Amino acid sequence: EVQLVESGGGLVQAGGSLRLSCAASGFTYNDYAIGWFRQAPGKEREEISCISSSDGSTYYVDSVKGRFTISRDNAKNTVYLQMNSLKSEDTAVYYCAKSASAGNLNDGMDYWGKGTLVTVSS
Repeated sequence: EVQLVESGGGLVQAGGSLRLSCAASGFTYNDYAIGWFRQAPGKEREEISCISSSDGSTYYVDSVKGRFTISRDNAKNTVYLQMNSLKSEDTAVYYCAKSASAGNLNDGMDYWGKGTLVTVSS
């Protein structure tokens, strides 16, 4: 059974940092890209970062570039999202997801975690 479990969310003051973790199991972890998404109250879910399975290449949405860093530890089947200089607009539920196809993102994401809440107080 494919499982993705997020952790590390919480309440932090603006300007602070958090590190989210996404622990994966039930599939050949090294073959799939992993992405981080978030959904703020009243807004649609957006993709904020992704890391490939092959060469470790990364993607960031403009609003988090320079503040967030995605990484993966293949030995631990875990992807991390280091979030620095947090702003109130980063408040959201954060989800991780795996790519539907091995080695590419052509078919989107197929499995999602249940999310972890990040609240940034101003």
